[in-house]
Amino acid sequence: MTRKARVGVVQTSHRNVQISQGKRYFGRMGESNSRRHRCVYQGVKYWFLGTLLALGLAGGFDFYSSARQKVDLIESGRLRPGARVDLSVRELNAFAEKEAPAGVRDPELKFSDPETVSGQALVDFGKLQRAQGYHPGFLMAKLLDGERPVSATVRVHSGAGKVTVEVERAAISGIEIDGRTIEFLIQNFIEPFYPEAVVGRPVAMGYRIDRLQVAPAGVGVVIGR
Repeated sequence: MTRKARVGVVQTSHRNVQISQGKRYFGRMGESNSRRHRCVYQGVKYWFLGTLLALGLAGGFDFYSSARQKVDLIESGRLRPGARVDLSVRELNAFAEKEAPAGVRDPELKFSDPETVSGQALVDFGKLQRAQGYHPGFLMAKLLDGERPVSATVRVHSGAGKVTVEVERAAISGIEIDGRTIEFLIQNFIEPFYPEAVVGRPVAMGYRIDRLQVAPAGVGVVIGR
């Protein structure tokens, strides 16, 4: 074999080695990328499944029963001084919906600033009157019957075992009502169901409750001595 032929063979062999090494390099790179993509996919999949599971558990959670148990615990008198029971917004809304009297539908509470509570509901004042045992006459029934959207915003101040609720604004069917109308509604439609619901002056909370801590996440009930 001539010298020129031997050089050609060596160059061809070297080129084949380079090609083979390049294939192995890119092959390993492809495997690495494939593994990385599989890891990312697995991570996204498990995160998605975990999120669905969490939402499913939250959707199936009985917020009313949870709130009822906490209220029963507060009323039992077994809590130690300084204990705090937290009621979330969802628990309070579930409790309000379940415990609302006939004539009140879809109540919703919102907590924005500390000590500020806003609420809204669909209210049939005629049904409320009948639930109290009163039967309004024909003309009064025409005025009271039928659901109307009712909303209110109140400030809640508490401490030393007492709470004061002050109405900042209230509206029926989007029309704001004044102080006398608010007093009339409280006396005729709220106090018969909740005699302790006094507005504008301090009222003892009972059950050794020292204060209420109102926040956007809900209400904390702090037990006193």
